[in-house]
Amino acid sequence: MTSRSVTLTSSFLMLAAGGVAACDSGNRYRDEGFYCADENGRIVDEDFCDDNRYYSGGHPYYIYHSPSYGRGLAVGSLLPAGGARFAYNDRAARSSFGLPTTGRIGNGTVKTSVVGKGGSGSHSSGSHRSGGS
Repeated sequence: MTSRSVTLTSSFLMLAAGGVAACDSGNRYRDEGFYCADENGRIVDEDFCDDNRYYSGGHPYYIYHSPSYGRGLAVGSLLPAGGARFAYNDRAARSSFGLPTTGRIGNGTVKTSVVGKGGSGSHSSGSHRSGGS
């Protein structure tokens, strides 16, 4: 009877550990909002982040992203703090977030089920917090 209860207990613990792991992996998926903005995190027209067009003037533009960025933020608004960014023409970063590798990305685009990338800057070149002083 003792060996049977030990087996049952170890089986229960393995199932419980699997349940915790399953809950933890659910946190890896999140929605990310994307905006085209200047180096200070001020939203600009998304055409400035279209790498199929050429803009002179030397102003760098970035695609900012964060789980806290929803739809509907207006051009000229400062993005809320806590986001990360990557260069608008960084094809690898675009692809890693499930965005088109070239072309225009509309402001307020929300990608669902982005895997563990939000806000960390780990896949972003020039990681940057926007919105602060």
